Amino acid sequence: MSSNISFDIKEIDNKEYGNKYHVSIRVPMSYGWIDDMRMVFEDRGSVFGYKLKHIKNEDGYVYFEGDIPLETRAIYRYYFSYYVNGFLNFHKKEDIGQKDSIYRDEMWKMSVNFDTPEWAKGKIMYHIFVDRFNRGSNNELVEMPRRHIHKSWDEDMMIGPDKEGIWNNDFYGGDLKGIIEKLDYIKSLGVSILYLSPIVHSQSNHRYDTADYENVDPYAGSNEDLKILCNKAHEMGMKVVLDAVFNHTGNDSKYFNEYGTFDTVGAFNNFSSPYSPFYRKYYANNRVYYDYWWGMTNLPVCDGYSKEWQEYILGVDGVIDKWFKLGIDGLRLDVADELTDDFIEKIRIAVKRNKEDGFILGEVWKNPMRMNRGYLDSGKGMDSVMNYPLVDALIRYFKYGDVDKLAYIIRDIKNEYPDDTIHTLMNFTSTHDITRPLNVFGSNEFSPYSEWAWNPNCSEVDFCKKFKLSASQYENGKDIYKAFVFALATMPGILSIFYGDEVGVQGLGNLANRKPYPWGREDDDLLSFFRSITNFRVNEHFLEKANLNVLDINNNYFMYERYLDKDKSLFVVNRTPTYQEFSIPTEFKDGEVSYTLKKSKKGILAPYGAVSIKK
Repeated sequence: MSSNISFDIKEIDNKEYGNKYHVSIRVPMSYGWIDDMRMVFEDRGSVFGYKLKHIKNEDGYVYFEGDIPLETRAIYRYYFSYYVNGFLNFHKKEDIGQKDSIYRDEMWKMSVNFDTPEWAKGKIMYHIFVDRFNRGSNNELVEMPRRHIHKSWDEDMMIGPDKEGIWNNDFYGGDLKGIIEKLDYIKSLGVSILYLSPIVHSQSNHRYDTADYENVDPYAGSNEDLKILCNKAHEMGMKVVLDAVFNHTGNDSKYFNEYGTFDTVGAFNNFSSPYSPFYRKYYANNRVYYDYWWGMTNLPVCDGYSKEWQEYILGVDGVIDKWFKLGIDGLRLDVADELTDDFIEKIRIAVKRNKEDGFILGEVWKNPMRMNRGYLDSGKGMDSVMNYPLVDALIRYFKYGDVDKLAYIIRDIKNEYPDDTIHTLMNFTSTHDITRPLNVFGSNEFSPYSEWAWNPNCSEVDFCKKFKLSASQYENGKDIYKAFVFALATMPGILSIFYGDEVGVQGLGNLANRKPYPWGREDDDLLSFFRSITNFRVNEHFLEKANLNVLDINNNYFMYERYLDKDKSLFVVNRTPTYQEFSIPTEFKDGEVSYTLKKSKKGILAPYGAVSIKK
């Protein structure tokens, strides 16, 4: 039965924690006797419905209406159920008729009191591991306990523990002034979002072990430097997102103070310390112990339910307020899935009181809509997440030809994520936690059966430290990498470039991947490609919020279209080292080629080539 049913949903009331909508629907009388019309919602696995009132029969249609109250949510799924001549029918996406059940991907989606910042949708992000990006002019580092300073930017990294067994304590001195000096370069990549790894005073070069939330690390600069960076970035049309580590602190911090480094009464040796309530504890053998993140004794875990901890981070004039007063525009929440829902919802309150369009991005590795947590789907927590599932699926497709995984993940995201989240997903070339993409695509050190596509078969420190692609491996890996980046750059969401991925930085594993940016030794060919694809992305404005429709995923190429209003483009990318022919869909036969990789053409893809055709 073809659908001549139409419906309309209008917002009639708006409150902070809920909303009311007026719903109207009409059904052709030719269907039969229409009765018991309901709008049915699925929310976090539960199903509930609202019965709509019969209003009139007119011009061959039966009309139903009703006012429906809904709590704030990032996403509801809904459909309509009704009886025709005594038989149950559904009205859902692209279909109506009798059916015993209905699936999630057949339902429509709607959000209530949830939207993400316009400035983040479909933009380009540059992810900077601050210590390794650029050292500002005239920056002299003062010796500090348990830190090693590299004399030269070109020195080899320390990978593994030092003589005292301490990891990640070698510093190159990349800082905020160094970033300021390179803003023109960053802007040349089409970037409008700077994402900085943690910059507050910490005990390690990665700074995920905070020592003092209120001050920038001395090796990264000062609070004034952060303020200047934010001001200059804003002048150039860029926003600044700061990595926020609220799940744990360092043990060498003014709060825990295990080594007595700070002039404070730390929690480590004194349960009466004003900082002791900051930390999670457990009881065993008639004693109280502090809990440590994944058993690592340098990372005591914070208690997300602690009023004292919440007030320090989230309260008025707390840490978040102080950061935003320095000019930042958003937060990336480290290990967000280990923070409590209550804590994340209060982060949102703190962020929004500083900037109504402040952005909250979470580190979540799996599908956040299936984790039975409210940190995203409640609509009161995060805006979006890092898109590990898609990046993993794309790597597996281009490296192993895993068609099913890519099709499944794209379908999952389209059907289960809120649209505003989809347009702000962080689609990254790589991150500080995973192998650099050139090493993934250029070597055989990986397995299609590993949990994540970037996990090397060998994680032995010395092997990772010494590993380097041969010249032929590098060039082959680069060809595949370009095809991967083309697909990544034309997917819905934020394209995130990890510093150095645009110029050929290598690194096997999540320590060797943190090499200093190779100023003066860049791969100019790769950089030219990145500038061309990001320029294309920026100029095709409709891609920022365009929908995605997959037309074909096979072992040779990936074909999909992006569309919004009257704009529509076809994208086809070759995952093989041979030429591939493809049939152009009818509506694009007269279209114009808007981008080509490796001189691909309409109907013919060069090896690892790609083409975009605009209707």
